[in-house]
Amino acid sequence: MLESLKTDVCEMNLALVEEGLVTQTWGNASAIDRAAGLVAIKPSGVPYDEMTPENIVLVDLNGRVVEGDLKPSVDLPAHLVLYSSFPDVGSVVHTHSHFATCFAQARRPIPCLGTTHADYFHGEVPVTDALSAGEVADGYEKHIGDVIIRRLAGLDPMAFPGVLCAGHAPFVWGRSLFQAVENAAVLEELARMAFHTLLINPAAAPLEPYLLDKHFLRKHGQGAYYGQK
Repeated sequence: MLESLKTDVCEMNLALVEEGLVTQTWGNASAIDRAAGLVAIKPSGVPYDEMTPENIVLVDLNGRVVEGDLKPSVDLPAHLVLYSSFPDVGSVVHTHSHFATCFAQARRPIPCLGTTHADYFHGEVPVTDALSAGEVADGYEKHIGDVIIRRLAGLDPMAFPGVLCAGHAPFVWGRSLFQAVENAAVLEELARMAFHTLLINPAAAPLEPYLLDKHFLRKHGQGAYYGQK
């Protein structure tokens, strides 16, 4: 069932390793087939060098396993919250990539300091509130998704295609698996750039709003003119 989707999800999980975004088994990628109402996701704790498309688990939007002999990623409930809340999202990626995770652990948003950042995020990369003790104790992974949704209230999730979970790590998304993995790689590089910019100049100012808008909107939205049609 959905063999092509499972193959793509397996390949994109392996791409996270190739991009240097995942150490050990610290991460996962999933994708949704909206027509079928099914999500394909990495199995929990399986080493990447052993993973095959046959290992990818199919679940419905309630988290019930539809196909697969392995347990799905423990982060599945967070993925499902994002799919249910963001109808334009076709894929979700979670990593513990170094620089982005450092900002998450510092509980600091990644400021938009330059046009490279503005090409992908229409402002700073947001950081969530911390989970409460009760949220951690009961339904922890689902509440990770909930706190992301709360942080992005009033924002376009496609203009802010990623978030830092306080004390944890980044979650990113895209319309496709390829775009979600690209956004994960971009987020890590933006975090690295911001870290070194602030190291050089701790008082570095955010990019001017008019320049932020110019760079973001020339790549995204109805008036976009970057790239080929």
